[in-house]
Amino acid sequence: MSPEEIEGLLAFDRQHVWHPYAPMPATAPVHPVVSASGVRLTLADGRELIDGMSSWWAAVHGYNHPVLNAAITDQLGSMAHVMFGGLTHPPAVRLASLLVGLTPAPLTKVFFADSGSVAVEVAIKMALQFWRSQGSTSRNRLLTVRGGYHGDTFGDMAVCDPVNGMHHLFADVMPQHVFADEPPLGYDAEPDPAYLAHLAELVRTHAHELAAIIVEPIVQGAGGMRFYSPGYLRALRELADEYDLLLILDEIATGFGRSGELWGCDHASVVPDIMCVGKALTGGYLTMAATLCTDRVAHGISSGEAGVLMHGPTYMANPLAAAVACASIELLLSRDWHTEVATISQGLCEGLAPAVGLPGVSDVRVLGAIGVVHTEHPVDVPTVQKIAMDHGVWLRPFNRLIYAMPPYTCTPAEITQITQAMTAAAHAL
Repeated sequence: MSPEEIEGLLAFDRQHVWHPYAPMPATAPVHPVVSASGVRLTLADGRELIDGMSSWWAAVHGYNHPVLNAAITDQLGSMAHVMFGGLTHPPAVRLASLLVGLTPAPLTKVFFADSGSVAVEVAIKMALQFWRSQGSTSRNRLLTVRGGYHGDTFGDMAVCDPVNGMHHLFADVMPQHVFADEPPLGYDAEPDPAYLAHLAELVRTHAHELAAIIVEPIVQGAGGMRFYSPGYLRALRELADEYDLLLILDEIATGFGRSGELWGCDHASVVPDIMCVGKALTGGYLTMAATLCTDRVAHGISSGEAGVLMHGPTYMANPLAAAVACASIELLLSRDWHTEVATISQGLCEGLAPAVGLPGVSDVRVLGAIGVVHTEHPVDVPTVQKIAMDHGVWLRPFNRLIYAMPPYTCTPAEITQITQAMTAAAHAL
């Protein structure tokens, strides 16, 4: 694009296009992308940037992948979309089969949604409708932990952190759920007996009104990129069993290998009653998510007063998205993704080591293909992004976090470049 074309595009964007968590008109710069291939984004001015974010953790295979491109174009020749009410189609059935085969064995039923937020809404609705179908209308609250993030729709906002989360402005119009303290930091840390007792006391006190426990397994994503001990997840599963509660695990960010295991719950050898998957499901090509549940949950809902799950998105099980999701899962399984993620993890650990102890840095942590520089104060996003871009890297910091979740196809040299950009940004603090 010419400089004049770029300026015209940006001028219209500033005045008319609303970006995520941004004012209108926009005050921070945005950067026009004209193409993407491999792990690189090409900007309108010709610069190339390694995408350290995998497009918000979704593009695990990188961009313009021939296998995923073929899946889209092949399906497009048959049909782009068809309603899912009263109809079905091969890509949806095939994808459901793949998901049932990959997720923990008791999860046998698949409900397709059109975004991660909707998948969590469906999970919450499943839990509430399950207990209503059993005649337990008083079980209408959820228990979760502070520091969590589950999406931007109203049901999801109600189980995000109520004080430090992004949705505190809506606190007076949202359902009031039960919040435990943040899990203590440290994947390798021994579980704190006092925190375990805190969880147990909350569940015991509120069990009569709880439908489910909902958490992000092992990694709290957009709520703070916090990693916690698998022991806490095991404790929540045990408490759910003891008090006959459902356990919902939000695997939208952690699923498909991001944390070093295929699912976050695999770190704790825990099986949920309901699981949400999304983000990397389609390899970053199209929006799609899914909520899986056990036979018990599905049969319980279907035997109740409504006789059906009261949800049905227009674009549910979109054939294009289902086809590329199948291709993405099969592509992941065809490669040694576990070694790829482990190699990225090692590169992040080594590359971010110089940031440890820098002024303004409170913590540096890595788990799987997630690297985090936690700052003492909120970062200036445009400044950090400019530093990263000067190093040939695209990052999207927020609050007190300079972090990366790169595509699994990044080479060691590309991971080094990402960590150099992060460390340079940390030095600038």
